[in-house]
Amino acid sequence: MSYLNQGALSKLLKKKKLEEYEDSLTLEIENILQKAIDDKIRIIKNKNRVIANDNAKEHFAATDIFDDNQISRFPSWVREDIDNAQVIGKSNKVIQVSNGKKYHASNTLNDLSGGEWTFFLNSVINTRYTTNGEEGFAHHIRKIHPSPKPPQLMKEIIEFFTKEGDLVFDYFMGVGGSLLAASQSNRRAIGIDLCDTYINAYKEASNFLNLKHQKTIQADSVEFLQNTCNLSDEIGDEKLSLILIDPPYGDMLSRPKTGEALKKNKDASATPFTDLDQDLGNMQWDKFLITFNQSVKNALIHLKTKGHLVVFIKDLQPKDGQLNLLHADVIRDLNSIDGLNYVGTKIWADHTVNLYPYGYPHAYVSNQIHQYIMIFKKI
Repeated sequence: MSYLNQGALSKLLKKKKLEEYEDSLTLEIENILQKAIDDKIRIIKNKNRVIANDNAKEHFAATDIFDDNQISRFPSWVREDIDNAQVIGKSNKVIQVSNGKKYHASNTLNDLSGGEWTFFLNSVINTRYTTNGEEGFAHHIRKIHPSPKPPQLMKEIIEFFTKEGDLVFDYFMGVGGSLLAASQSNRRAIGIDLCDTYINAYKEASNFLNLKHQKTIQADSVEFLQNTCNLSDEIGDEKLSLILIDPPYGDMLSRPKTGEALKKNKDASATPFTDLDQDLGNMQWDKFLITFNQSVKNALIHLKTKGHLVVFIKDLQPKDGQLNLLHADVIRDLNSIDGLNYVGTKIWADHTVNLYPYGYPHAYVSNQIHQYIMIFKKI
């Protein structure tokens, strides 16, 4: 069965002067459409199976089970539909709203439905975020930073490890991808950066996106955290729910480029975050680990018990016998901190990164399109 309007496709290819590729493109598009249809059918069947299973269970009106005080602590998407919500099963804990989404009343970690929770547990994240238009989330402003994190990705992380209104802390905020995400998620955030140019870019991006400004502090975050009173002055007795950071990885960006820039005959000069000596991005790796470890210890004082620390990092290519597995070094180092446990890693594959035949035709050199998202829990 053909799902294509062949005439429309032929007209388009003729306009693009690609007529000779019509047969191969038709086959490729048909395969893509068939897979999409098969996937949709599987999703619908699974959904119908779940609905049938739920219908066989006991149902109670949520307002008959929970009082106003309990309901006030539910996520907004549950509260807004509470008059139509049903409690399913004998546990009296599973709440289903009218669109089928379910929330467990004992969920103390986040505000996600069961399906959203399960989806986040995938250990690999594949993205191809555009940097253009509305979906670029003011990338045209944030691109002054060497490695701005996409707010879409940071939002997913924030929404898994926090509840609405919780406090997120990013003490290497850069141009504020995590702060923008916090505003989009109805969370509060505090960000610190050494460079006021980046902070100003965050504020400009926040204005451009019509988002609430989060608290920002221009300071050396390592030095700032050494005095526990500094952050306490900002948050009082409140505890952080999530520390979400993308630290400068030693002197990685302070080294001349060897990859895409050379392939495209671009400027291969180093692009450090700043030219300041106290910038972790200008430190040798051994010194970085020591300094970063102490900064985490100081920040953990303000993190609630069972709160999470999430750290981004990217490895270097192995060279001269050095493994350069930076993520493994950081995991081992931070897991040695009393009261902090490593609980897992997500791998973020950024498919906007261009691929090049590095090492061709003599040796294998990886196109590193992935970063590690390392997750720790305070116990």
